[in-house]
Amino acid sequence: MPSLRFPDNFVWGTATSSYQIEGATNEDGRSESIWDRFAKTPGQIVDGTNGDVACDHYHRWPEDIALMKSLGMMAYRFSIAWPRILPNGRGAVNQKGLDFYSRLVDGLLAAGIEPYATLFHWDLPQVLQDQVGGWQHRSTADAFVEFTDVISRKLGDRVKKWITHNEPWCTAFLSYEKGIHAPGMRDFKKALAVSHHLLLSHGLAVPVVRQNCPGAEVGITLNMNYAMPASPSAADYDACRHYDGYFNRWFLDPLYGRRYPADMIEDYIALGHLPPEGLTVCKPGDLDIIATQCDFLGLNYYSRAVLRSSKVPEEQNLPRTVHVAPLSEQTEMQWEVYPEGLRRLLLRLHVEYGVPKLYVTENGAAYSTEPDKDGRIPDTRRLQFLRDHFVAARRAMDAGAPLAGYFVWSLMDNYEWDRGYSQRFGIVWVDYETQRRIPKDSALWYKGVIAANAVDDGSSQAT
Repeated sequence: MPSLRFPDNFVWGTATSSYQIEGATNEDGRSESIWDRFAKTPGQIVDGTNGDVACDHYHRWPEDIALMKSLGMMAYRFSIAWPRILPNGRGAVNQKGLDFYSRLVDGLLAAGIEPYATLFHWDLPQVLQDQVGGWQHRSTADAFVEFTDVISRKLGDRVKKWITHNEPWCTAFLSYEKGIHAPGMRDFKKALAVSHHLLLSHGLAVPVVRQNCPGAEVGITLNMNYAMPASPSAADYDACRHYDGYFNRWFLDPLYGRRYPADMIEDYIALGHLPPEGLTVCKPGDLDIIATQCDFLGLNYYSRAVLRSSKVPEEQNLPRTVHVAPLSEQTEMQWEVYPEGLRRLLLRLHVEYGVPKLYVTENGAAYSTEPDKDGRIPDTRRLQFLRDHFVAARRAMDAGAPLAGYFVWSLMDNYEWDRGYSQRFGIVWVDYETQRRIPKDSALWYKGVIAANAVDDGSSQAT
């Protein structure tokens, strides 16, 4: 098959996060995180497990770096556990925590792998939750800046790519509106306050990283769904507008100097989520801080959202249809496989927001394919998933999207938040009893993609 080549400077990598892989939750001065508390609360995790051991990466990081090197990885995106660095959330620094990440970075660089550090991937120190309600309170943004200053001073001479937050939508709405993630609250008003304080902390942290890390690039990672109406009805189009505002524009617009979307402020006032005066936690000057210019935007993409209104359509003659993918076209997370959404989102960020540089900071699929009798893991569905999304990304680049790199989620099977160990996203199999790592067929295929800097374009395309 003909191949689609990528630019010579394109970055291929993989990604993980601290709570999902590190384990060692009670070692070397690390304090409790909100995920430690949440995971041990009965009824919160599907399989009743927690991240106390996870993939034992805290002890096995040299093995994991060697594994990445053997697969040809050019870059590795990891996150830093705030409770390892500032066990009290602020104040006293835990030197052993700093030393762990320093060793990790040195090991990556020695292996020729560029480190991409994410400052916050959800594991807030529990003490900040107990004292002030976590991200509900403005002071947590100040605490985040203190954490950023400590870790960027330590690693800034070697780490030149920094991401402030991973998926603030999840931190705000999955955690404070829906109660699915830690700390497990169900209050939309609090979720809106959290979203603002997260964005504010990002804007406050960017100049700190730049000061401590000369020549570094800094950005933020958003998870985005490609939204589309279920039918041509005006009601479905309005439902799509609202969802896009809730999931995508609520974060994109203030980051790129457009303030919070006016239509969403109106919707939230009408729904009783905001008072008539609007988002009162937003203080004078906050929006300028949030819109601090970044060097790149990270996009985490997994699927699309098809929106159907609960209202009666105005055009009675139009079909009331919903596009529901069959199980064969869904991952085991029951997310539809829709590569075209990635192409469209990359182009939207390029055309509508003028983002100067983009990375796909997460993209992957949950399939539980086990080792066969020969020890091989033929995860053909994941391989096809990645192939189709790589092609979609390259098509977006052909149309002008400034995509600079791609990080597959995830390096290895790990703790999948509220799903525990029931979902396997890794391109490397982890036997949680023995901690043995086995590269799956998708990992070996990805190694070939990286080596060739190209992907076959004969893959099936979602429509």
